[in-house]
Amino acid sequence: MVTLSARATDDSIEKLAVTPDCARGLDWIAKNADWVTEQQIRLTEIPAPEFSEARRGEFLKTLFEATGLQVRTDKTGNVIAERLGSDAKSIILLVAHLDTVFPASTDVRVKRDANRLTAPGIADNGAGLAALVGLARALSESRIRTTKTIVLAGDVGEEGEGNLRGIRALVESYGSRLAAVIAIDGASIEHITTQGIASQRVEVTITGAGGHSWSDFGAPNPITALARAIVKFSAVAVPEAPRSSFNFGVIEGGTSVNSIPASAAVKVDLRSEDEAQVKTMEAALRDAAQSGIKEEMSAARPNSDSLNVNFRSLGSRPAGKLPDNSPLLDTLRSVDRFLGNRSRLERSSTDANIPLSRGIPAVSIGGGGKGGSSHTLAEWYDATGREAGLKRLFLTTVALAGAQP
Repeated sequence: MVTLSARATDDSIEKLAVTPDCARGLDWIAKNADWVTEQQIRLTEIPAPEFSEARRGEFLKTLFEATGLQVRTDKTGNVIAERLGSDAKSIILLVAHLDTVFPASTDVRVKRDANRLTAPGIADNGAGLAALVGLARALSESRIRTTKTIVLAGDVGEEGEGNLRGIRALVESYGSRLAAVIAIDGASIEHITTQGIASQRVEVTITGAGGHSWSDFGAPNPITALARAIVKFSAVAVPEAPRSSFNFGVIEGGTSVNSIPASAAVKVDLRSEDEAQVKTMEAALRDAAQSGIKEEMSAARPNSDSLNVNFRSLGSRPAGKLPDNSPLLDTLRSVDRFLGNRSRLERSSTDANIPLSRGIPAVSIGGGGKGGSSHTLAEWYDATGREAGLKRLFLTTVALAGAQP
């Protein structure tokens, strides 16, 4: 694996910021934060549900190309722009995910109320994508040359059942050339995500014969069995250390109000700081499903057809942690001190999980501004603080890539 250069110090960041090339990039950011926000609105208003990110990706491609970058779309759907350094074998990769959690039919038009922008996906990850575009433009305007090659990518499959397929493909493609990976996700610059949370996403499906609600009353009902299973699993104690969580996110089943359904399914998200705990919760989920079926069959009329259960993996995210003495983290903290930004270390499930799980230095940070109500129709974004976020990203990238005279 390629290693980073000597750790950035506060003094070196201060000296870097006043070099003519860097100063041009920072000046462009100071004068064009509003332009970046306009690109965020345009990106947000292009629907990009999971597995359908192509239209948004095409627009991102045009924005990259306008900065003079050579851009391609790989077979996975990632939009990739490379800014060559003197060493093409050492790469700083910056990614922002294209996809959202919302279906294609969702109204994604952005509503303005003073500084507040409201729309599904406006912060997650409209803010990250806009920051990536702003970084591309600032690098272009700076005319800065770097030792390491800088790769900017809008990647697919970060949300829902995407299973991080975009970042997996990028890490596979660049492999040992990756010196560091920065995932730009959301708005806040008050955190640095250095630990990837392990997760398992599972679909549990219970099937049976079905029937008429009147004439077949007493036959086992997959929905009722599934409900019993959900209640049983929800009663299982989840540890606070390691911090863990579960969520029943989607329930489907049945065809009409007066029919006993032939199937019912639930999609479940299991997370923990410890991969072993995720496996423990998954085993408990399987036990709960079997117990729910057993109870439903016990309550059914005699000689009823049996219920069956099937478990399908929807995705698995590995855990990983950036060492506290990582040069990548040291650089970010130096930049934060220079900008007067206070940040804390966080744990989450992001694109950074994949490189971290493979020992590649990686973090996830916000692109600047403020946001909230993510993954809801009331999601909002306020560009106040955007300039600081863009400067943070620009200085960190240039410091890691090694600015040349």
